[in-house]
Amino acid sequence: MSLHNLQPAEGSVKKEKRIARGEGSGKGGTATRGHNGQKSRSGYSKKVGFEGGQMPLQRRVPKFGFTNINRKEYVGVNLDKLQTLVDEGRITDTVTLDILVANKVVSKNELVKILGRGELKAKLNITVHKFTATAKAAIEAAGGEAVAL
Repeated sequence: MSLHNLQPAEGSVKKEKRIARGEGSGKGGTATRGHNGQKSRSGYSKKVGFEGGQMPLQRRVPKFGFTNINRKEYVGVNLDKLQTLVDEGRITDTVTLDILVANKVVSKNELVKILGRGELKAKLNITVHKFTATAKAAIEAAGGEAVAL
């Protein structure tokens, strides 16, 4: 080891080029912003979706239809899914929202509707937000109970 090969430990020195600190820095003058124009000024910010004065895509595309802000979205759970959970031993005789959340069928803030696809052999007492007519009939035919919240 001698003076000519001394150097700091690997990763200890992080020297970034300081822009706009005079001509001697190599990044003085325009401070990497180019010459004049809107983008070279301080405080410049571009609006979201701005396309350089061209009519933005959001305004070019035709709009139609209606979105009901009061719409309630239900997550459908079919009878065959419930039967699968019974067969796996994950549910026994009662099905509530908490049990469906625990089994990761739905998430905790969702509204649940039981749909009539598949066959239900187990006797289940189901308490959720809604049922289709076929699902309710199938649950009661299996000896269970369908209770709407």
